[in-house]
Amino acid sequence: MSTTQFLSPAKKSERYRRDRGLTIEVSSHEDIGENTFRIMRAEDHALFKDFIRSLPCRDNYSYRALDIHNDQSFDLWVKRMESCQTVGVIALQNERMIGYSGLNVTELPWIRHTAEIHVSVLPAHRDRGLGRSLANEVLAIGRARELAKIWAQIAVSQEAVQRVLHSLGFRTEALLADFIKNADGLTEDLVIMSYDAGKPWGL
Repeated sequence: MSTTQFLSPAKKSERYRRDRGLTIEVSSHEDIGENTFRIMRAEDHALFKDFIRSLPCRDNYSYRALDIHNDQSFDLWVKRMESCQTVGVIALQNERMIGYSGLNVTELPWIRHTAEIHVSVLPAHRDRGLGRSLANEVLAIGRARELAKIWAQIAVSQEAVQRVLHSLGFRTEALLADFIKNADGLTEDLVIMSYDAGKPWGL
């Protein structure tokens, strides 16, 4: 049985700085149950693919760089992870991935102080604090990497994700009307949110 650990954001940042976000493993919050959080690895390719394809279609709108119907797209996602352009924390229950949160970063000098965040949880495991806990973990990674700004793009209908991010200090920056089009040709607005992570990168 795992032991629940409660760490402040500052201690989480120091822990990820020390371990470079590669090997850390923590247990989940008490009200979530016996789930394990750990850094996503290349060998989680199949787990991640099954997880993403199990989500409701609208949950995938925020994954701009991921075509869920194309296996090669998942291969590219793993390559980004191996090159540290993407870092993710996954939640596992009985060896099945039930939640994911990650940061996508870039080396472009004018935006390398920023990262895009993703947060997804399987429907059967929602409303238990899992998404918030996962997001907290990757925000700790962002602080350890001295990122200054974390941002997210979310379909306006994804109200639960918006509530989670608002509770963590994100604010709504913009609303892009009719920006998303689903498989039926219907459009939906896109919400842009951002979070000031603290100390900026030294360029």
